[in-house]
Formats: sequence, C-alpha cells, structure tokens
Amino acid sequence: MAQQGNPGGHFVENWDIDSDGQVTLAEATERRGDVFLTFDADENGVLTAEEYDLLDEARALDMAENGMGKGAGNRNPANGMLREVTDADGDGNVTRDEFLNAVPAWFAGMDRNGDNVVTTADFGRG
Repeated sequence: MAQQGNPGGHFVENWDIDSDGQVTLAEATERRGDVFLTFDADENGVLTAEEYDLLDEARALDMAENGMGKGAGNRNPANGMLREVTDADGDGNVTRDEFLNAVPAWFAGMDRNGDNVVTTADFGRG
C-alpha cells in the first residue's frame, strides 16, 4: 500500500500485528518496543545520540521510499518518533521507558475519530 495512494496504509501495514486492518494501542506499543530494540545496538536500554541518529536515518529513508512527507502533524506516524518527542527529560539519551511512555499521546494524535484504533480512515483529509 503506497502512502500517496492510501494515506496511512504504510503505517497500518507495518504496525497492525494481527492484520485486521487496524492498529491498537497494544500493537503500537509492541511495535515501538521492537523499533527500540532494533536501534539499541549495545542493548543497554538507552538510545544514545549516535543510536538515535541511525533511527532518524532509517525513518527518513522509509519515509522517502514510501512517499511520505513531514506534514500531517500528529497524524504523521513519523513525527511521533522524533527525538524531541521521545527524549522526555531532554538529556540527549532516550531510555526504553521514555520511548514507550510516548506511545499513548502519539497514538491518540493519530486516532482522529477517537475509537481507540488507528486505521487508514484516521489519515484521510479533513
């Protein structure tokens, strides 16, 4: 599903663990934990600036490959991964707790109709 032809399709496709067409908070939290583990190279529970730089590069590449821009505010899933969003204490390092504690607000920002699931309908214009 291309982002340009189906807003939110790429997000739902990659974050919908049970493939039912919707992403729950539990699924978003689980996938977000997977992302953290992928980039925590030294497995110490903290993303250093260098590790986060790699996350930023991967996110930018994914966005470019899938025709996604930086717009859409809270409804752009990539915006919820920004370092300034996840580094709650501003110390330049992001702990696993900080990364996962950002999920509920990130999820709520995407869940435009407030039904506690995120579907492609939440990404449409309007």
